[in-house]
Amino acid sequence: MVSKAREYDMTARAAATGRTRDRLLRAARDRFAAASYDDVTLAALAGDADVTTQTLLNHFGSKDSLFAAAIEVFADEVAKLRGDVAPGDLDGAVDALMRHYEVLGDANWRAVADAERQPTLARILVEARAGQRAWIESVFGPGLPAASDAPDASDAPDANGVDGADAGASDPRELAIAALYAVTDVGTWKLLRRDLGLSAEDTRAVLRRLIAGRLEGG
Repeated sequence: MVSKAREYDMTARAAATGRTRDRLLRAARDRFAAASYDDVTLAALAGDADVTTQTLLNHFGSKDSLFAAAIEVFADEVAKLRGDVAPGDLDGAVDALMRHYEVLGDANWRAVADAERQPTLARILVEARAGQRAWIESVFGPGLPAASDAPDASDAPDANGVDGADAGASDPRELAIAALYAVTDVGTWKLLRRDLGLSAEDTRAVLRRLIAGRLEGG
């Protein structure tokens, strides 16, 4: 039978392990949000979490594994930033995109650029793109054309996470979703906000105009 002292010691160790893991995840979130994947080192991550590199490896095994775990932190943060948007709420959708991109847009864009060299990132982006498509269908569903009754050549997503139906040019709904995807993608925010130097307010106004134009165009 485990003594109370032994049980207390095991509980304390588990709590300490949990705190260490949380520090490593916070360090990974901050480092990967501020720098490209290749520029983030194990030593820097361990130092930010106030642990040794070996402790980091004991918890996560590798930089890739820690990054994958940190992605879950990013996903939770994105969900909170975007919040709940009622279907058809154009202003709510634009506000959600701006909250997301103003905080994590630069990190998202770096991830897109890094994906060509990092298989882990490439796999994550496939899932992220599928999630963005689902968000578009949910939020802008009332303004989208009705789904086509024509059979799809393939429902399986391709290497970029795009459904087989998306590749066709004959389905008005799929074309509308593709257009909205292009407008709401982080690359469009980056073009307006960073490359063209628009303010957050002006970027929001342009995004709203682009989305409204796409919805009005059917």
